[in-house]
Amino acid sequence: MIKVYTQTSLAQKWLEQYRGKQPVFACVLGFTATGLIPGISAAGATPESRQYTSISDAEFLATGQATQFPLPPLIAGASPVLISRAVVASLNLPLYIFNAGLPVPPTVSHIDLGGMPAACLSTGEALSLDVVQHLWQQGLIWGKKLAQSGAYVILSECVVGGTTTALAVLTALGIAAKDRVNSSHPTCNHAQKWELVQQGLKVHNPHDPFAIVAAVGDPMQIVVAAMSIEASRTTGVLLAGGTQMLAVYALARSIAIRDRMEWQPDRIVVGTTRWVAEDPTGDTVGLAEEIGDVPLLATQLSFANSQYESLRAYEQGFVKEGVGAGGAAISAHLSQNWSQDRLLLAIEQLFTVS
Repeated sequence: MIKVYTQTSLAQKWLEQYRGKQPVFACVLGFTATGLIPGISAAGATPESRQYTSISDAEFLATGQATQFPLPPLIAGASPVLISRAVVASLNLPLYIFNAGLPVPPTVSHIDLGGMPAACLSTGEALSLDVVQHLWQQGLIWGKKLAQSGAYVILSECVVGGTTTALAVLTALGIAAKDRVNSSHPTCNHAQKWELVQQGLKVHNPHDPFAIVAAVGDPMQIVVAAMSIEASRTTGVLLAGGTQMLAVYALARSIAIRDRMEWQPDRIVVGTTRWVAEDPTGDTVGLAEEIGDVPLLATQLSFANSQYESLRAYEQGFVKEGVGAGGAAISAHLSQNWSQDRLLLAIEQLFTVS
């Protein structure tokens, strides 16, 4: 149920080390006005609904219901938080929800990191450098705390429009990411994303990693980069996501090299869904190989035989990933040896309340 796509020996070593062990699950919420651009994301059918996607997903992740902010209507499919919640609740994982920068605070218990929402990356001025530096320090503090809370740390995210900011950060870091990132659309909107990235980097094209996030990034990226570096010093880290977490890893590596930081990159893997890893309209595996030294894993979870049409939509390329869905599924296979049928049942039992 877990397939390794890159860096096989490192990945297998990581999997063996944490097999049968209980992780801690953290979700870092952020917002970029990039997500409000028509057509940029399918994580909410309208720009208005996409303003609250992270808040409703956080509510469902924490409680199994989204009452104050119902899960946003999608063009097709169902929120990936169903997968994450099924695992977190069934395995009773310690859960930490962080607000790195949202327009409206989450409705559930969370840790406010004192960030702010990002402007659209096309402005070249997404965040102030002061906010980026503050969030970096908060990420270091909490990365250390999280590492003490479980056998390994799952770091997830919820940022609508985040694959576009990921493309921007990867490009600014010098990584050939054009036409390789993923999308919640069945066919990735590469041209639209690339146009925005070009606009932003034309305004401001820095080389320092902090300045890159300030110019074209989002508040989640710098927090999770810091968390992953700090946590890796003492335990394993599963960056739960696809394109966005590959960008986080590349960002963390750039900062660690620049500042000569002590960290353990061989303790970090990126874990996603097969819908992302095998997306024919992106190139996740090629992107991971381009970055170079990061193991890419994916759950082989399938919704092909689900009784619900909204879940079967994943097999047509809708949604694919989010809120750490792939990483959560990987942890269920790894910690409890959950089968395809066991995981699908847990997800479908939640579907009726969503």
